[in-house]
Amino acid sequence: MSLPHAILTALLEKPSSGLELTRRFDKSIGYFWSATHQQIYRELGKLEAEGYIRTLPAEQPARGQKKSYEVLPAGRAELARWTAAGQDPKPLRDVLLLRLRAAAVVGTAGLEDDLRRHLELHRRQLDEYQEIEKRDFPPDRDAPQDRLRHLVLRAGIDLETFWTQWLTQAVEELARLPEA
Repeated sequence: MSLPHAILTALLEKPSSGLELTRRFDKSIGYFWSATHQQIYRELGKLEAEGYIRTLPAEQPARGQKKSYEVLPAGRAELARWTAAGQDPKPLRDVLLLRLRAAAVVGTAGLEDDLRRHLELHRRQLDEYQEIEKRDFPPDRDAPQDRLRHLVLRAGIDLETFWTQWLTQAVEELARLPEA
């Protein structure tokens, strides 16, 4: 049920059309909670039907004009309720780890190349997060909202740092294994 809450969050940050919302989603929330454009549009309809958001009145009614949405008090209350509710952490499910476990019994053929590919992808993501941090979070940006947003970005940086370090070790370990 987190997608509707991600949308409510984004709309509270800035009322937007569906298209603007999907573009903003791709550049921010989408880093840690992905959704297709179709899912976002479908969820906007549900949120409107539930009375959590409304379509902003158009300045000049026109056929085919994009709709912009804003969050209603009921939507803000739902987001506050959800934010305050407890939730257990989800167990880790990663296919790469499962493939490594399987390699212990069937051999490692082809695995090293994929580990190197994963390592490169995580390095690129880490670089991107660090650029965002430099650009969007200078030391003097200390408002409470900025501190919380930066904390989310730091989680991404720390996770990518973990993956790059771990994958580096995994590639090195694989290279030390005797050939099958």
